[in-house]
Amino acid sequence: MNSYNFPKTTNKSKNIFQYQLLLVNQSCFFVSDESDLTTEYLDMEIDWIPGMEGLLLKELPEFMRYSKPEDPSFKYLLETAQAADNVSHIIIHTFEELEAKLVKGIKSIFPNIYTVGPLQLHLNQITKMETKNFDLDCYSLWKEEPECVQWLQSKEPNSVVYVNFGSITVMSLQELLEFGWGLVNSNLYFLWIIRTDLVDGEPAVLPQELYEAMSEKGFIGSWCSQEEVLNHPAVGGFLTHGGWGSIIESLSAGVPMICWPFSGDQLINCRQMCKEWEVGMEIERPECEEG
Repeated sequence: MNSYNFPKTTNKSKNIFQYQLLLVNQSCFFVSDESDLTTEYLDMEIDWIPGMEGLLLKELPEFMRYSKPEDPSFKYLLETAQAADNVSHIIIHTFEELEAKLVKGIKSIFPNIYTVGPLQLHLNQITKMETKNFDLDCYSLWKEEPECVQWLQSKEPNSVVYVNFGSITVMSLQELLEFGWGLVNSNLYFLWIIRTDLVDGEPAVLPQELYEAMSEKGFIGSWCSQEEVLNHPAVGGFLTHGGWGSIIESLSAGVPMICWPFSGDQLINCRQMCKEWEVGMEIERPECEEG
C-alpha cells in the first residue's frame, strides 16, 4: 500500500481527518495492484463509520477501493473534508426521517447540520418565484420532451417501467442492447430515456430489429420531466442508475426502484435503497458479449 502525507490539522479540523486517516490505515485505499481486488477483499466490512454500520468495501465509491494518492477524486475528497471543517454550518439534501441514523452520525462530527430535502417537494410549493438568472419551474440539465408524459396518458395505472440512467452516466453499446432486449422480453410497457451521449464513445443507435420490437410497447425519448413522469399514475417502477436526485424523486413519488449503479455515490445510494430502506433491488451489471 502506498503512503500519503496528510496536511497538518488544527484542533478545529481534526475530526474529519481522523476518519480520512482511518480509511488509509485500514487499507481501504491504494491497494498495490488492481488484481488485489478479490471478492474477499471487497466484501470486507467497514464497521467504524458513524451511521453506516455493516457497510462493505465494495459499496464505497470505486476510487476508495483502488486509487493512487495523486488521484483527483481522492485529492478532492480530502480537500472537501478539510473545507467542511472551516465552515460553521452544513446543509445536506436529505431528510432525517429517511436517514436518521446517518444524520446523527454526521452530527457527532459536525453539530451544525441541516437537512433540507426533498428539494423538489419544496419547489412544488412555490407557485411563482423567479430570480434574475434562474427559473425555478425548470431545473433540468436537458431539454424536456412533453411527448413522454403524453404517451403515459393512455396507459393503465402501475403498468409502465420508467428507465433513465441520469444526465451523465454512460454505458457501452452492448449494455444498451442488453437493456433494450431485456425490456422487450419483459413484455411490459416502458418509457426509456436515451440521451444522445448515453453510449460511451459512439452514437446511441439501436438496430432496426430491436427498434421495431421496442416500438410495440415502448416509448423512447431523449429527456423528460422526471418528477412529472414519476408522479404519473401509469408508472409502477423505475430502473435507475441510483443518482441521489433520482432516488429522492422516486421516494417522494412512492415508486419502487431497480438500481444499476455505475460509479461514485451511486454504489452506496443503491446499498441504502436496498438494505436500509427496502424500497428496491439491485441488478448486477450485465455480462455482455461482442457480436
